[in-house]
Amino acid sequence: MQIKKETNAQEAFRKLASLCAKGEHCQHDMTEKMRQWGVSEEEQAQVMARLVGECYVDDERFARAFAADKIRYNKWGRRKVEQALWLKHIDKAIVSDVLDGIDDSEYLCILKPLLKQKRRTTKAASDYELNMKLVKFAMSRGFTMDIIRQCMEVEDESEFLE
Repeated sequence: MQIKKETNAQEAFRKLASLCAKGEHCQHDMTEKMRQWGVSEEEQAQVMARLVGECYVDDERFARAFAADKIRYNKWGRRKVEQALWLKHIDKAIVSDVLDGIDDSEYLCILKPLLKQKRRTTKAASDYELNMKLVKFAMSRGFTMDIIRQCMEVEDESEFLE
């Protein structure tokens, strides 16, 4: 979307409302767009107030959609989602509500197949080295040690001996 450098508040609202109608966006992203377009800070505040007031932008709704998508489709864990939402300047209370609402069993259902696949393609001299590589991989995906440990215990019992 090409916009001339100096944009007035009405034009900015129209373009941002159109964007928000197509998908979820957070206040930080919308403010950044207006800053890039050269909208004054006073007009940015007016446009944001109107976008929030007319329910085009809702950080909690955005955080729920963002977390659900990143967990289901990108196979991210809690920590990585939390960090991404922090980068989007989403309030900590909203982030903790969203992440607490996600059941640990959902994380297990995502992490188990990831570890199973990674185990097949990882080369290691010993079981200890293999497990450390798998833990490091899972942590890089944003999973916490307690969830990783639960998956590793399941692996050790039977799932990966097949």
